[in-house]
This record gives sequence, C-alpha cells and structure tokens, in this order.
Amino acid sequence: MDLHNIHGELLRRRVRVLVVGSGGTGSAVAAGLPYLHQAMIANGHPAGLNVTLMDGDVISPTNCVRQPFSRSEVGLHKAVVLVNRLNVFWGLDWQAVPRNLEQGARIDEADIVIGCVDTRAARAVIQDCTSNWSRTHYWLDIGNNTDSGQFVLGEPLNQTNRRSRTRLRTVSELFPEIVDPQLDDDGLPSCSEAEALERQEPFVNSTLAHHALALLARLFRYAMVSYHGGLISLETGSSGRLPVDAAVWRRLRRRSMERPARGMSAGAGQRRVA
Repeated sequence: MDLHNIHGELLRRRVRVLVVGSGGTGSAVAAGLPYLHQAMIANGHPAGLNVTLMDGDVISPTNCVRQPFSRSEVGLHKAVVLVNRLNVFWGLDWQAVPRNLEQGARIDEADIVIGCVDTRAARAVIQDCTSNWSRTHYWLDIGNNTDSGQFVLGEPLNQTNRRSRTRLRTVSELFPEIVDPQLDDDGLPSCSEAEALERQEPFVNSTLAHHALALLARLFRYAMVSYHGGLISLETGSSGRLPVDAAVWRRLRRRSMERPARGMSAGAGQRRVA
C-alpha cells in the first residue's frame, strides 16, 4: 500500500472547487465545505477554498422533503439559493452557476471537481470535462442508491496528471459501468414525498458527503492520505476503505468487467452503483 501526497501547489494558494450538482448530496457537500475552508485556514493554509456550485435544476415541492429547501423557495435555482445562504452566513464570496455541466465544457479553473450527480450520463460528462486537455487536479465522485454508496477521489488523466503507477484512479477507471448512460434508469424525478423517501433513505446523502469531506480534510491537513475512497452501506452499518494500492485498483477493475453491470460487490454486501 502506498501513500498519496497532495499536489504541492494546492497548499500555496486558494483552491478552486467546482461542485457539480446541488441536490441531496451536493447540498450536503456545500453545507460542509465552509467547515473545511475554516479548518484549512486555521491549520495555516494561505487562502482556503473558492467554491462554485453548478446545477441547472430549480427547486420543486418534492425537493423540500429530503433536501434543505423550503416551500417558499420553490421555482428558484438550487445552486443560487445554497450559495446565497453560505455567503450571507459565513461571509464568503463563493459563486453559483445555474446551468448543467455540458459535454466538452472547459473547467480549467477548477482544481477539484466534486461530482454529486445521480445519473451515469452526468458522470460521463464530468469524466470528459476533467480529462484530456483539462488541468483539473482531482475529481471526487460521490454516488449512492437507496441505502448505500461510494466516494472516490481520483486524478483524471489530463494536462496536470500523467500516467504513473501511483496516480489515483478515478471512479470511472475502477468501475467503468458507472459512466455508461445505457445503464441509467428512467431518470424521472420523484413525483411525491413518499416516493422521494422510497428511492433514497433520509441520511444516505449526508453520510457519504461527510465521509468524502473528511477525506479532503485529511488530505489538506496532513498533505497525504493512505486511502482515496470508500464504500458505505446503511443497511448493514458497514463500510470499506479504498486504499492507495495499484494491486487493489487492478483487482477492482477486473471484477467490475467480469460481473453484471447492474450491481457490484462492495465487500460490505451487495450494492448498486448510482
């Protein structure tokens, strides 16, 4: 098992973070990022975070059940509402982009892209935008189904990250089916409060968001990590870590290619990747 060392320049200047998606997981990540920002400053980082939330969705009545929105905000853009709250409460100057990330978009200004999307098609777009000519340092993917999920911090192959044995593999390299749009469900929104809760248990998003943010906090505090992701099941109360280990990466990819695309074994039990 190896250790991953943070890219040095991210310890010397303001770190630009792009959060793609402002729903259940994205809103939980957004709520936690000011705490990470404050912790970085307290630990000697020169400037902390500069965060942009990106999401074209507007708030619906159903969103008010398991996402942090009120009935009075129905019809407003999720990203704008969340950023305004954070800026007013914390005295920040973070930004909102009320549109969806599109294929081929240039996001060179983002050092870390945090994907909080709920379809494989949307993940494929993030993969495309952080690869090849991009200069993004890290792609942190967070995904879930009804009661389990995963978070994976990777270094996309691009102008910043070159091929090497120790480069952190991205979620799409470890689990290729996760970016296959043909495996998406109908993609239709929940049309009732009961259905919204049936599709996802109340705390699955925040649980995954907090674990992912804790990983980033360790990376910035200690400048290194021994793991770069994890798999969590609320059904069994179990979790598994994803170590920085090339042998583990090869084994995961091989298993992913061998098993049926609709599910995968996470060591903590059977789970679907969403």
